[in-house]
Formats: sequence, C-alpha cells, structure tokens
Amino acid sequence: MASELELQQAIDKYASEVRKICFIQCKSEADVDDIFQTVFIKYFERKEPFIDEQHEKAWIIRVTINACHDIFRSWFYQKAVLTDDFSQFSIETKSNDGRLIEAVRKLKPNLKNAIYLYYYEGYAIKEIAEIVKANEHTVSTWLVRGRKELKKMLGGDFLEEDETA
Repeated sequence: MASELELQQAIDKYASEVRKICFIQCKSEADVDDIFQTVFIKYFERKEPFIDEQHEKAWIIRVTINACHDIFRSWFYQKAVLTDDFSQFSIETKSNDGRLIEAVRKLKPNLKNAIYLYYYEGYAIKEIAEIVKANEHTVSTWLVRGRKELKKMLGGDFLEEDETA
C-alpha cells in the first residue's frame, strides 16, 4: 500500500495525464472526476512496487483506460448526451476550432486510445502495445483505421500522415 506522500506525488505527477485520457473517453465531467478518483484509490491500494517510473506511468494509463471501459458498459453512459465543457483540459489540437479532438472522442475505444497515446502523448507503437496489452501490428492497424475514420469525419487531413504506423 502506498503512503499518503507517495499518493500525493503520484497525483501531482500524473493528474493531468489521467484527466486528459478521461476527457478523450468520457461524456461528462462527473465521469472524469469518478475515474480520476478510482485510479488513485487503486494506486493507493497497490501492494506491488513499480519497477521504474515508466512502469508506473504505463500502469496509471492502463488503469485509467480500464476504468473508462468500465463506465462504457453502463446503460447510463451509452444513453447520456455530452453537455459539459471540457475546455479546461486544454489538449493541443492541430485544429483551432477543436473539431479534431471532438472527432477523436467519437472513435471506437481502441482507435481512440491508440490515436491519443500516439499523437498526444508521443508514445511509440511498441510502448502503446505494452500499455494496452495488444500486439504491435494490432496497434498499427488501430492507428491506420483511426486516421481513416478521422479523415472521413473531418473531410480533410488533420493528422500527420505516417503510413509506416
């Protein structure tokens, strides 16, 4: 179990990243807050030590994505309509009007996670595969499909085309 000091340090270090991942996934600010709390409660209760800082960060991302998936399964989440303003998260977009980030939010979960981790967090395909526990080729396919979906939705080329992914 983590100490209160370790928990506070983890919150200081990863709060922004956890909130950004939740923002990409969720339909309400309350869901973001719930997931944030869930992630750090699990961190506090974790008994095994982390190998290094990268392992800790990957664990935080994986737990955040899993908590988001848990919310997806609820009836309320599937039927709720987005009404919250997420502008305080200030995720940089290549589009000034925010259409890109809204389009990313509409992608299927696997595509959304791959696009977010690759473009917004700067992870390599191999690192994404380890975080989401998928094959590297699968992650590459998600990136290609995600780009195609975004291109269809936006009618243009908002993401850097990287066909090697």
